[in-house]
Amino acid sequence: MKKESATLIFESLASGIRQDIYRLLVKCGQEGMVAGQIATTLGLPPNNLSFHLKAMAHAGLLSVVQEGRYQRYRANVPLMRELIAYLTEECCGGNPEQCIPR
Repeated sequence: MKKESATLIFESLASGIRQDIYRLLVKCGQEGMVAGQIATTLGLPPNNLSFHLKAMAHAGLLSVVQEGRYQRYRANVPLMRELIAYLTEECCGGNPEQCIPR
């Protein structure tokens, strides 16, 4: 992962609402949720939610698939794993086994 990509992801998650959305979609797994379900579950106005979903999809945090009139959103968990790997790749001077709590 490149630094610019990591920065874009962090900027996208700088909002507590977006963190709530991502965590909800992680919980849903591959089933994901349509926008209306997300709005109802989190108590968000649809236009506010749309703004956040668009930004998160642009950052690659979410995938979106059109299903008739609805759009189904899923968390991009592999991207989050890649971000964590990027952040920890040089953990403990290249000896990540030293970083494991005892």
